[in-house]
Amino acid sequence: MTFLITGGAGYIGSHVVRAMVAAGESVVVYDDLSTGNEDRVPEGVPLVIGTVLDRLNLDETIRRYKITGVVHLAGKKQVGESVEKPLFYYHENVQGLQVLLGAVAAAGVRNFLFSSSASVYGMPDVELVTEETPCAPLSPYGETKLAGEWLVRAAGKAYGISTACLRYFNVAGAAAPELADTGVFNLVPMVFERFDKGEGARIFGDDYETPDGTCIRDYIHVEDLAEAHVVAARKLVEWGATGEYKDLTVNIGRGEGVSVREMAELLNEGTGHSYEPVVVPRRPGDPAKVVASADKIAAELGWKAKHDVREMITSAWAGWEANRKGELPHVAR
Repeated sequence: MTFLITGGAGYIGSHVVRAMVAAGESVVVYDDLSTGNEDRVPEGVPLVIGTVLDRLNLDETIRRYKITGVVHLAGKKQVGESVEKPLFYYHENVQGLQVLLGAVAAAGVRNFLFSSSASVYGMPDVELVTEETPCAPLSPYGETKLAGEWLVRAAGKAYGISTACLRYFNVAGAAAPELADTGVFNLVPMVFERFDKGEGARIFGDDYETPDGTCIRDYIHVEDLAEAHVVAARKLVEWGATGEYKDLTVNIGRGEGVSVREMAELLNEGTGHSYEPVVVPRRPGDPAKVVASADKIAAELGWKAKHDVREMITSAWAGWEANRKGELPHVAR
């Protein structure tokens, strides 16, 4: 088995690559490096630079490396940007997926794992979000993820491909400093950037119907997320060996909620700071509480998160500090 990992030079993708390699799987990274970094790709792992919109490059890569499974993580992921550029997001995320699935089907690849998102649920009014919770995305980004799931399942049924769609909740942490999230689009690095400026975490609204008035979210360590990909990919291979099409859609979360105020306190504690959080008005469309039910993935794949929020923060901070000081290692290719 050889897996093609699209977006494998990105924050989440690089963790998936390392987890797959550590598990003894053969992998090839395919990334356009628009947000990824080739230094995140382990030495000895082939890196093909290209976009999933390039069918000829995909065909050649699948043929050259005898690809038998795909883990698709490439795509645009900024909610706010998707509102401003919906055509761009549909082009990159949906059309790109269509092109990739065309190459996969033509080559007879029988295993396909898709990176989805909890954003497909929108504003669920439930204590725990299960896979049966109705999907009502609030942004073009979320819409492209839901449309992507539909497309993956339809292609799987039509072409005999076993598929899995993993709905991530709030990802944080790092397995190693050089793999840390250094962008400023997710909560943890956004707060780190404010700390560097001598400012406290920003809280968007403190008048929600929650115990402390702030939004509650489910945070998952990226290392746990990567391990979920390993077990899901292996399940696809197991199914593929039977010659029968199967599909799986599961949440990837801890099943535990942490409020934004609690997270701000933990971020202070984990980094040795004592900044007072700054409360600002609510953001439109922010649901009060989104916490995953992780029962299905435990039952189907035997997976359960191992790391807590404190581990996410300390590992992310180590990477942030190393990056800021220019101490990250360079991978020779």
